[in-house]
Amino acid sequence: MRDQMEKHQSWLYLAFIGLGLALGIGAPQFAEPLAHFLWPLLAVLLYATFTQIPLLHIARSLADTRFMAALMVGNFIAIPAFLALTVIWLPLSPAVLAGVLLVLLVPCTDWFITFTHLGKGDSARAVAAAPLLLLVQLVALPVYLWLFLGSEWFGLTLSKELLSAFAGLILTPLVLAWLTEYLAQRHKAVKRSVHCLGLLPVPLLALVVFMIAASQVNTVFGLSRVLIQVVFIFIGFLLFAALLGKGLGKLFKLPTASARTLAFSFGTRNSFVMLPIALTLPSAWQAAIVVVVFQSLVELLGMVAFLRWLPSKLIPEQANTRAKT
Repeated sequence: MRDQMEKHQSWLYLAFIGLGLALGIGAPQFAEPLAHFLWPLLAVLLYATFTQIPLLHIARSLADTRFMAALMVGNFIAIPAFLALTVIWLPLSPAVLAGVLLVLLVPCTDWFITFTHLGKGDSARAVAAAPLLLLVQLVALPVYLWLFLGSEWFGLTLSKELLSAFAGLILTPLVLAWLTEYLAQRHKAVKRSVHCLGLLPVPLLALVVFMIAASQVNTVFGLSRVLIQVVFIFIGFLLFAALLGKGLGKLFKLPTASARTLAFSFGTRNSFVMLPIALTLPSAWQAAIVVVVFQSLVELLGMVAFLRWLPSKLIPEQANTRAKT
């Protein structure tokens, strides 16, 4: 059941986004109260997602040094440099720019594993890398945003609301997930519960995008000009991510499957871990929320294209020299 949900998750999310938009337009009196359920649902979603990441095995992720070096260089050096050279110079409002940077600076740690598997990448390496990617981005993101956006953003990152959201919606689920994994190694009942939790991320994320679409539809339509601006940024980013994966795969002499894994990691961003941060920003920065949600929609469509394009055209089996793993 889990495999089937993950295989068709892109279409499920798109369907729930469509349903949310329809509800928000047709019955706004029912859609607006849904926003009150978003925070607890996000907390449960992130907890369920984090339990599927082997947080106790971070040391193992360092075993393949060439792959991990390529992954770190791509996600935390090459992509920020690309954004600094391109996006930062565009005539975007501070709120839109903040949303773009929030969502593009941090790599995904959950569904990129699924897309890697479906796109004939190395899902074992993807799983091993996920906990390290998560920890590095939590440390790096505030530094990046301060460098990109300056002292004004630094003040926002120290706000009580944002720090509370980070502690309650990211740090607390992360610690609980670590404790759950620790107990699962010692108790079979807990281990079975972790397996059951693995069924939750896809339907919970579908509900999250439904609620966001329903409650934010009027804001989205009010910012249609912004969406036209950022859609080209997000499409361009996906193309860069795919080419970066191929390039670093060759540079680090990685096997074909590992190069595809790089491309899927670079192309997928942690939009729903960054969403709680965007939701705490002042009302003047509301455009950042729409940008983060809109990026996830563009990304879903992009991953559908990646699944066909990467293994057959961009990084086919004969494209990279085989290397010993």
